[in-house]
Amino acid sequence: MGRFAPPYYILAVVVLAFGGIPKGYDEGGFSASVTLPAFKADYGLNKNLWVGNATGLANRTANISSFGVLGAAFGALIAYFLNDKIGRLWSYRLAILVWGSGILMQVFSSGIFGFLLFARIWGGLGAGGLTVISPLFLSEIAPTKTRGMIVSMYMVVLLSVLSLGFFVNYGVSKHMAQSRTQWQLVQAIPLIPVGVAFFASWLIPESPRWLASKNRDSDCLSALSRLRGLSPDDTALVAEFERTKLEADALVQMGSISMLETAKECFTESNLRSRFFLAVMLHTVAQWTGGNGITYYISDIFQYAGIHGSETSLITSGAYGLVKLFITMIFAWGLIDKLGRRRCMLAGLTLQGITHIYMAIYFGAIGQGNKSASDAAIASVFIYATGWSIGLCTIPYIYGTEIFPTKARSFAYATTMCLHWFFQFAVVRVTPVMLAALDKWGAYVFWTTICASGIVILGLWAPETKGVPLERMHELFDRPWYKCWNAKLDYRDDSDSAYVEKLGEKDVAEQRQREVAS
Repeated sequence: MGRFAPPYYILAVVVLAFGGIPKGYDEGGFSASVTLPAFKADYGLNKNLWVGNATGLANRTANISSFGVLGAAFGALIAYFLNDKIGRLWSYRLAILVWGSGILMQVFSSGIFGFLLFARIWGGLGAGGLTVISPLFLSEIAPTKTRGMIVSMYMVVLLSVLSLGFFVNYGVSKHMAQSRTQWQLVQAIPLIPVGVAFFASWLIPESPRWLASKNRDSDCLSALSRLRGLSPDDTALVAEFERTKLEADALVQMGSISMLETAKECFTESNLRSRFFLAVMLHTVAQWTGGNGITYYISDIFQYAGIHGSETSLITSGAYGLVKLFITMIFAWGLIDKLGRRRCMLAGLTLQGITHIYMAIYFGAIGQGNKSASDAAIASVFIYATGWSIGLCTIPYIYGTEIFPTKARSFAYATTMCLHWFFQFAVVRVTPVMLAALDKWGAYVFWTTICASGIVILGLWAPETKGVPLERMHELFDRPWYKCWNAKLDYRDDSDSAYVEKLGEKDVAEQRQREVAS
């Protein structure tokens, strides 16, 4: 593409990365808005209405937060089918329309609890769909050399708006009177950037790979030309087109294999079964160590740890989001390809476990009366964020894109993302109940146990995949699951093979140019 990326390509990356806004803002902006006094008054969340029934209040709060996640679980699965039927671009637009209509219903639910829950589920369908559509679309338009960085832009945008959401809540609580307009404004704000992305989507082309899979060769070549900023007869562009066409033809041939047959292979073929259940275990441990449940209720957790005042809690929560953002950026663009997947995952789980142990001791035996202990509790929340960000925040997605063969990748991606959302729904749903029913310290004991189990199980099961060629990934799993941890391959980056591949691409490109000229 030359030294500078073409404008259409930059625009496409920005538009698609904005697909992370609904999920990120829901975990930051919306989750914090439910703590605003006006919102609590509208939906009966004030403590004085639930005297002697703390669990009942926790259940009501959990329903509001978790129903959006429940909708997202189904949205992720629906998007898997829509992606291939109507294309990436129209799936993206449809998901935005569903999410946006859900947000509008949510904003104007006007204190009607049942209507709010319906709006949360409906909007969640769109948000969940975008978690499948946007990363997949980004991976298909990115050049091979920068694919990891481009796809990670989705997570960067997600965490950026997550942090922003807390500060937006602080701003309205500081400068606006307590009224329904206050929380309505907070929840409506993400409609602006996502709306801009929706209209800007008419300026970007459809995924070249999807166009090729539908035998729309001229449209595919045109889309690549716009994205790369090259003329249709450029040698490098024609070579990429031919490679895209070959890959698409392979996928079309595999289209004759039904989902049921693919699922059967994932459950019956020992090597593939080991990989599939490793992906499931990664998402399971990631969520049940606290995961996104803590993020949804981070404002409350900071107040439990000794932060006084809702405004101060919102500022601290925003700082928590920024820590996650910066650590994830460092992780995604540096650590993961230097230290490796296993080291980052196990280091992250260890940090999470240590902070959970301290918080269990703090809530169970010390309490807020000791300022030093309270400050340490606040600091441990940020250490937890660091551990989460370098470990299981992103590792499950990376393994999911690396360890599966092409024939099973779509099925595995769809099902594990659906499970991810169901696990997140369960965690978000039970977290406030656990904190209330188990006197806080019990919840941290539970999360500590999951961290310890994860260190043992994933430590034995997950091999290091850094630098392993995708076509040899299966060799890491040709052994019992508990012996995969020390699997090593004798491989190297064969420059001669790379050179032969380049010669092949050149020959194909020149042949294609002759066809175009004739």
